[in-house]
Amino acid sequence: MRDKFIAVIATICACFAASSLAAATIPAGTTLAVSMVSSVTSADAVGRRFEGKTDQDVAVKGNVLLKAGTKVLGKITASRANNRKSEPLGLELTSISVNGRNVAVKTDSIQPGGISPKTAKQAQFGHTAGTSRVTPGTKVQFQLAQAVNL
Repeated sequence: MRDKFIAVIATICACFAASSLAAATIPAGTTLAVSMVSSVTSADAVGRRFEGKTDQDVAVKGNVLLKAGTKVLGKITASRANNRKSEPLGLELTSISVNGRNVAVKTDSIQPGGISPKTAKQAQFGHTAGTSRVTPGTKVQFQLAQAVNL
């Protein structure tokens, strides 16, 4: 009888621990510091994918939910590759690799390098001058636009 009681308690504890892990959420507004693995430039096409890794642990209420070095994937959201409207380089994250599976994320788009229009006319029509380049090892910060359930 005692062994059955211990087995039941152990099962309940295991279920509770598993549900706690499954319910881990990173709230919207959390900043993800990322070190770029791929190289991207403002001449690359919109939609092109890139890879990075978290530069530091991401903790919520003292619990580390993402370890430094966690793989992240993203895409180019704006670039100079479009002949009709040349824009500064824009990047956003699309997924985080957690325990061997990719978890979709939505971040605000960022503009690393921040090349701005050179003339008032370029600004009026949304054009920029120069090429922005983000090389491997470059540190960038993304902010979660939506909470992420891991």
